[in-house]
Parts: sequence; C-alpha cells; structure tokens
Amino acid sequence: MFNPTRDQARQFLFDTWRKYREQQPLTDLEKITIGILVAHPEYHTMLDQPDRYLDRDYLPEHGNTNPFLHLSMHLAIEEQLSIDQPAGVKALYLKLCEQQQDEHAALHDMMDCLAEMIWHAQRYQTSPDPAIYLGCLRRKLGQQDSA
Repeated sequence: MFNPTRDQARQFLFDTWRKYREQQPLTDLEKITIGILVAHPEYHTMLDQPDRYLDRDYLPEHGNTNPFLHLSMHLAIEEQLSIDQPAGVKALYLKLCEQQQDEHAALHDMMDCLAEMIWHAQRYQTSPDPAIYLGCLRRKLGQQDSA
C-alpha cells in the first residue's frame, strides 16, 4: 500500500497540475486528479506556486481550510465510488446527486461524512467504521439509519 508523507501527497498534486498545464502525458491517476483540480479554480493559484505552499500549515483554529486535505478527500471519494467501497456508497452518492441536483455538492456531502468517520476513529482511537460513514450519508438523504 502506498502511504505518502504530507509533502509527497502535496507534491503529487503540484506535479500533476504542472504536467496538465504543460500538456504532458498523464497517468490514469493523474487524469482523475486533474478532473478534481479543474473543478476547484480557487486552488489554481496555489497549485502554480509549489515553493510557496508545499510547507504551509492550515490550522482550523485560525479558520483555515486545508486545500490539500480537501483535494485529497475528493480523490479518496473518487476511488471509493470507482470500486463501490464501502459497499453501497455509490448508490448513496447517486441518490445524493439526484437530491442535490449537483454532483459537486453531493461530493461535498460525502466529504462531510468521510470527515465524520475519520474524526470518530481519531477521537476514539479505533479503525474507521464504514457504518458511521454510510449512516451519515443516509441521514443526509433523510433516510433512517439502517446500519
């Protein structure tokens, strides 16, 4: 399993953006990543300046949103949807898309739920529990939690 450091994960985003801008060939993973990067124009200036942003910290207590975390969560969700893991996540995503009438908004709902599952695992020092994730998605759809 690939487990990059913070800087390696950030460098991947910078390198992918640079390759896209220079019209260089992209790997399959980079092509998926470009779809995410293009959908976030608010981060394009940052992606053009790796020397300035590679080491920057984004502290929530200062009201900062971490763009690298945001983009990485999008990438994680894309992978989940491509393999329907946890099982049923793709169907819930499609229902969120229908409910929201906006795929990006549905992805952000999923991101909220993914963050909730991760927070819970960190808070209680447990493994991430897909039931928490799926339950949160069902609540966003106004469904009873059947997990």
